[in-house]
Amino acid sequence: MTTTLLEAPFTVSADAIEFYRKYRYIKLKDVLDVETLAYYGAAIEQKVTELNREHQPLDQRDTYGKAFLQVFNLWLQDDRCKDFVLSKRLGQIAAALMQTDGVRLYHDQALFKEAGGGITPWHADQYYWPLATDKTITAWIPLQPVPLEMGPLEFSAGSHAIVEGRDLSISDDSETSIQQRLRVTDFRHVIEPYSLGEVSFHSGWVFHRAGANQTDQVRKVMTIIYMDKDMVLKEPENENQRKDWQKWCTGAQVGQVIDTPLNPVIYA
Repeated sequence: MTTTLLEAPFTVSADAIEFYRKYRYIKLKDVLDVETLAYYGAAIEQKVTELNREHQPLDQRDTYGKAFLQVFNLWLQDDRCKDFVLSKRLGQIAAALMQTDGVRLYHDQALFKEAGGGITPWHADQYYWPLATDKTITAWIPLQPVPLEMGPLEFSAGSHAIVEGRDLSISDDSETSIQQRLRVTDFRHVIEPYSLGEVSFHSGWVFHRAGANQTDQVRKVMTIIYMDKDMVLKEPENENQRKDWQKWCTGAQVGQVIDTPLNPVIYA
């Protein structure tokens, strides 16, 4: 299996860039094809099975634990996963949407929502990240079609403008508090299925969630988190950001570009 498609450019239209600028999320069809998803999806699934450390029954876990099985930085564990995560095609889309000169990796994570898995509460990712600007974006890449009953990602379009709720980690509290805040806004709540090959991109501050997986199949999703290639590390504002600094940006210094072996430039 070659990596040809992963290296091939994807046309990001001016309309798509403007949509992302306004709403801070976008879903793009036909980013990847059946063969690519099957080949690399098998590698990702294999590593998730090997590296997963969560074996407690669903009904004995907290809300976060019920939301998904979470395995990080697969690109360091397997050459096929590395080719996928460092794909120039995906990196080029991320840079085009953010309108940056290039992107580097923050980290990757597989998010497998088990059959019967619970909701992923409302949250904004960048609460966890010690990054100096909002030039961050996550590619959410389903490895199979995701119908509504499987728990696709949902967005509050344009909610990056809201500051309230940015200080909440993923929890029952974030689900309740952010939902109440969004209810009194005009932001559109987007809940749509994903077709095979469709990939969404969302910024670090846009609020999003996912429903429960009501099917008997695992919802298999790979995510890649990108940042501006010139992203600077900021002084952490909470303990989660301090942990992220040590885990995902090992060796980076506050006030300097996050140029470490864990954060390679993917596209420039």
